[in-house]
Amino acid sequence: MIRVLLVDDQPLIRSGFRALLDLEDDIEVVAEAADGSEASALARQHLPDVALIDIQMPGMDGIETTRHIAADPALAGVHVVILTNYGLDEYIFHALRAGAAGFLVKDILPEDFLHSVRVAARGEALLAPSITRRLIDRYVSQPLNTRTDTGMKELTTREREAVVLVAQSLSNDEIANHMGISPLTAKTHINRAMTKLHARDRAQLVILAYESGLVTPRKS
Repeated sequence: MIRVLLVDDQPLIRSGFRALLDLEDDIEVVAEAADGSEASALARQHLPDVALIDIQMPGMDGIETTRHIAADPALAGVHVVILTNYGLDEYIFHALRAGAAGFLVKDILPEDFLHSVRVAARGEALLAPSITRRLIDRYVSQPLNTRTDTGMKELTTREREAVVLVAQSLSNDEIANHMGISPLTAKTHINRAMTKLHARDRAQLVILAYESGLVTPRKS
């Protein structure tokens, strides 16, 4: 059973998402919150697999809420997915850097929304949509004060290769096929890279790959 925390300051939005999720046999909404402070407390109380968090809320917004959850070792298993009304919201990239596993636009099709919740629960990054790649291309290309090699030198050649493929939005099976290895070995390379780089999830691994210069934004 996938446990979900819904966080949005608009009751009607929460009700709509909950009605959709409640129809699924493998998904359970364990709690709802109207602001970031309440969300952080409920996350610690219920330990959801996925926290769907609106990016724009009064008080503690979605980015700060994500940062609080990502910084709490007790919530390491909580995968944050940011909800936004705008596909190229400038705050989304900062949310990914804060520890979000990805983001969804609120006008997403119901079947795509449900699929995304399941993907996030498995610990996979929601970075496949082209709109997300454009956003990363746009913001990672800008100079950042925190830009460093982020420990990439500690990775083996195969681990770096796996990280590059993760940044290209490939699944474990696709990475395995590209590298000529088994999916389990591909997953092992990725997990070791995440451990060495102190990456919370695959989304953070992608951000680090860009920030270190291991991967560079494609020219449009």
